[in-house]
Amino acid sequence: MPDPRQRLLDAAIDHLAAHGLSDLSLRQLAAALGTSHRMLIYHFGSKEGLLVEAIRAVERRQRDAFAEVSVENAASPGDVLRRMWQRFADPALAPHERLFFEVYGQALQGRPHAVPLLDGIVESWLEPAVEYARRHGVPEDVARADARLGVAVMRGLLLDLLATGDREGVDAALERFVEAYETVR
Repeated sequence: MPDPRQRLLDAAIDHLAAHGLSDLSLRQLAAALGTSHRMLIYHFGSKEGLLVEAIRAVERRQRDAFAEVSVENAASPGDVLRRMWQRFADPALAPHERLFFEVYGQALQGRPHAVPLLDGIVESWLEPAVEYARRHGVPEDVARADARLGVAVMRGLLLDLLATGDREGVDAALERFVEAYETVR
């Protein structure tokens, strides 16, 4: 059984993913979670601290999902990209991805509560991809640049999918990226 802090964090993530941030006060969030605002302050320090922890947890879950993408039997790096896209574009993840982009946008605007989210927001995704490329003989500098490009493309396409709902168009764009990537290889 998770500790009380983890239970609150999980419940907050689910609530925020379902309802967004908008003008939600800490008291309103606490009431929705069946706890007190003081309990949230005790565990997270502030509403802002809770938001950053929630997004970090969502990011960890996404990286765990990335780790579950089977790369060992992939026919090509493009096959790995397709598998990743299939996993990340799963409609069940959309509420959490919307939450990520909502707080990410606040961090980019310099809102103090969200700025800590930017620490490692790209770098934490690079190493698994760089390691995969290294094992396939790609030089370190190229592997790192390719990994960064892959993160940017996946995030951009996810944002496009969330904003437009055009699954067919976004899938086609991913396929064009894969084809271009494999042509360079």
